[in-house]
Amino acid sequence: MKNVLLPVFYLPPVSWFSVFLHAENEIVLEQFESFPKQTYRNRANIYGANGKLSLILPISHNGKRKLKDIEISHSEDWRKLHWKSIQTAYQSSPYFEYYEDKFRKIFDVNEKYLLDFNLKGLEIIQQILKTEKAYSLNEEYIKNPEAVNYREKFSAKAPSEFEMEEYYQTFSDKLGFLSDLSILDLICNKGPESLTYIKNIKQLY
Repeated sequence: MKNVLLPVFYLPPVSWFSVFLHAENEIVLEQFESFPKQTYRNRANIYGANGKLSLILPISHNGKRKLKDIEISHSEDWRKLHWKSIQTAYQSSPYFEYYEDKFRKIFDVNEKYLLDFNLKGLEIIQQILKTEKAYSLNEEYIKNPEAVNYREKFSAKAPSEFEMEEYYQTFSDKLGFLSDLSILDLICNKGPESLTYIKNIKQLY
């Protein structure tokens, strides 16, 4: 076993799950880091009719910096907007109807803090994948941890550092394959085969 330090994401990309679910990885989730903007901590990429679509979870700008203290802004009904975007993107995918009720539960969650909301989402995704991967939360911020550090490994802006096989996506006939989207994309298109797919992902560097 090896200790792995992972950031906590909103409906994480497929590559994140390949690290999280790896049998040899003992997972510690980072809650004390200073919240970095424009990352998967509060955004998820799905495949919309016009290509990649970012769902951005709004944050309250109250001066707090630690991830565990970051509050969700409810000045707009982002839950309704995100759920409608997901429905529109995946309603014609092979497995959306099968998992729709469980996906819906993610947006019924009413949490004050981003961390708690993301962890609740992770719990529901684990139920869908039928996994029970244990993890712990870190107790302090360590700049150079002994654990394998993945805090900067998943960029919402740069190409993925993970190699994954193409699979059918709802709009791929029109726009081509989009790699490493939110886990929702994989589940909607691969269904029960999602876990096998995740286990076959290779990290390039």
